[in-house]
Amino acid sequence: MSRAFVKEPDDPRAGDDQPELPRSPHPNFVTPRGLALLQARRDELLAEKGDLGSREGDLEALTHLGQVERELRYLEARIGTARLVEPKHQPRDAVAFGARVTLEDENGERRDYAIVGEDEASPREGKVSWVSPLAQALTGATVGEPIVWRRPSGEVELEVIAIRYGDD
Repeated sequence: MSRAFVKEPDDPRAGDDQPELPRSPHPNFVTPRGLALLQARRDELLAEKGDLGSREGDLEALTHLGQVERELRYLEARIGTARLVEPKHQPRDAVAFGARVTLEDENGERRDYAIVGEDEASPREGKVSWVSPLAQALTGATVGEPIVWRRPSGEVELEVIAIRYGDD
């Protein structure tokens, strides 16, 4: 097919058909740290947007600007719907949002997990989303209580060894 019959958009971003970033249907609970991370990322992107917007005629910058604007829309929505949960208002004797929990498995191995918001979750760092199966199994548990973590690979029985919050 001849290139003569292909309409090129005037604005390079006009052909950007990337969908919006998906937003969770769950309430947007955040820890103080989680909210600060969202705000810091937004501020980084605003600075980057200003830099990209000043590079007139740079098609690569314009394309990247579209991606930056998409992520900014996502972050603004997440910040706007954030429900800050202060650790000082959480129960000290039971696992709830924002808790750092030490668990022991049937082999005596201990691991620490923090229950955080969806945007802050990082399993490699031991931070699990409050809607994850592990967090759901832990919610309401007390020290010494056995819990069952239902995973795709099978159930694991764990014992709650310690519960801490951000200000403990």
